[in-house]
Amino acid sequence: MKKALLHALLWCVFITNAAFANDDPSMDPALREKAQRAVDGGLHYLRINQADNGSWSDSVGITALGLRAFLQSHRNYGERDGAFITRPIEFLLAHINDDGSISETNQNRNYNTAVSLTALAATGNDEYADVIKDGQNFLLKLQIDEDDGYENDHAYYGGIGYGGDERPDLSNIHMALEGLQATSADPDDPVWDKALRFVSRVQNRSESNDQEWAANDGGFTYMPGYSPHKGTASYGGMTAAGLLSLLFAGADQDDPRVQAAYDWIRNNYTLEENPGATDGVQGLYYYYNVFAKSLSAYGGSVLVDDEGDEHNWRNDIAAKLISLQSEDGSWVNPESPRWWEGNPQLVTAWSVIALNAALN
Repeated sequence: MKKALLHALLWCVFITNAAFANDDPSMDPALREKAQRAVDGGLHYLRINQADNGSWSDSVGITALGLRAFLQSHRNYGERDGAFITRPIEFLLAHINDDGSISETNQNRNYNTAVSLTALAATGNDEYADVIKDGQNFLLKLQIDEDDGYENDHAYYGGIGYGGDERPDLSNIHMALEGLQATSADPDDPVWDKALRFVSRVQNRSESNDQEWAANDGGFTYMPGYSPHKGTASYGGMTAAGLLSLLFAGADQDDPRVQAAYDWIRNNYTLEENPGATDGVQGLYYYYNVFAKSLSAYGGSVLVDDEGDEHNWRNDIAAKLISLQSEDGSWVNPESPRWWEGNPQLVTAWSVIALNAALN
C-alpha cells in the first residue's frame, strides 16, 4: 500500500502541476512567458512537418514523443483539437502487434512501446485501456529474470533492453519504467523491485552496487560495466535517467542511491554540455530531456553545487533551450547527429517535453 501511494504521488508530480513540498522559487515569470512561446514555436514546427499519415519521420517512437509534446504542453491540447492530435494516435494504433507491442520495427520494440504508452496515457482517453494493458504486459515480459535463465546475482537481472537486443541498458529501462508508471501499472508487481536491482548495478556507488567495476561518485553509466564514452565513468544523460528510474521504481528522496545520483547532478551541474560524454556534445539533447524530467520528478527548483552556488534548473534549462532554438521553431544537434540527434523532429519533441517539465 505504501508503494502504491508513492507511485501515485510521484506521477502526479511529474505529469501535472502538482509538486513535492517546494518552497523555493519556480521559473522567473518573464522567462516563463518566453519558454511558453518557445514551446509554441516547437509545436508549430511539428505540426507543419507532420506527415499525411499523422506521423513524424514515419516512426512510432518519434510520433509518440511528438504527440506527448502536444498533450502535456501549456496549451492542454487534446483529441478535441482535431486531426493533428488524432492522426498520430491513429498512427500508433495502426502499429499494434500481436504480442502487445506498438512498433514498426523489431529492433526498438521496448522504446517504441514505452513512449507510445506514455503518450496514450496523456490523452486521458479510457478507450485505449486495452491497448495500454497489452502494452504493459509486453514490457513486463521483456524484463530479464529467472524465466530467462538469469538468477538475481547476474548483472543483467531485472534489466530491459531494446526488445531485440539481449543486453539490457539504463536508457531502455528508464523508458519502460516511465511507460509503466504513466499507465498506472500495478505498484506491487515484482517488476519494480527487479528493476531497482538492475538500476543499482548501473550506478557508480559501491555501497549498493555489487559489481567489481563500480566506483563511488554516485553517477550512472549506460549498462553494467560499460559506457559509450569513457570506460565505466558516470555521465550526465545516464545519471539523470538513473535518478528518474530510481524514483519511478519506488525509491524515495531519502534513499541513499537517490541522494547519490542527485548529488552527482548537483556537483557536475552544467547545461553547456552533456557532462562526461565524448566532446560534451554526444547525446546532448537526450541529456536536456531527461535532466528536466528527472529534476521535475525529484521536485523543487534550486540545486546547490559543491561550491555553494545556487542554480534554478527550471530557469537554466528554459534559457538554454530558448537560446538553441532555430528560427523555424525546431531544435537539432548540428555537432553530433549520433543517436538520431540530427533528426530535428525527434530533437524538437525532446526539447518541448523538457520545457513542459520545467514549466510544470
